[in-house]
Amino acid sequence: MNLHELSPAPGSNTKAYRKGRGAGSGNGKTAGRGHKGQWARSGGGVRVGFEGGQMPLARRLPKRGFHNIFAKPLEAINVSALEKFEDGDTVTVQALLDKGILSKCQYGVKILGNGEISKKLTVEASAFSASAKEKIVAAGGKWKVV
Repeated sequence: MNLHELSPAPGSNTKAYRKGRGAGSGNGKTAGRGHKGQWARSGGGVRVGFEGGQMPLARRLPKRGFHNIFAKPLEAINVSALEKFEDGDTVTVQALLDKGILSKCQYGVKILGNGEISKKLTVEASAFSASAKEKIVAAGGKWKVV
């Protein structure tokens, strides 16, 4: 196959729909905007969330808690996922990515304690749950916060 032989899948490329190009185009005159009103005007319409002057839903609902916009969310994996490694291996973020256990890891990884682990591993991660630490040590391994 060559570059000049490629073509899009049938039906995936539709012709651009040109509004307001005469009655014969099927979308002339009002160009799909109807007759008069706020939405027919240039620059017309209302902002996102506007409900015609009624108190908007975002302001009617009670606000609770705090959301830290600067938080660095960690990827979470369970100790059961570490069974893919060989006995005596060192588990790092790069090793998890290479094995396909993680698809991405922007800020770090936290090891959670769900499942069982039977292999003696040295696990290096950003954070561990208390149960994950216990299970890693019980299997004869070590954990290290990096």
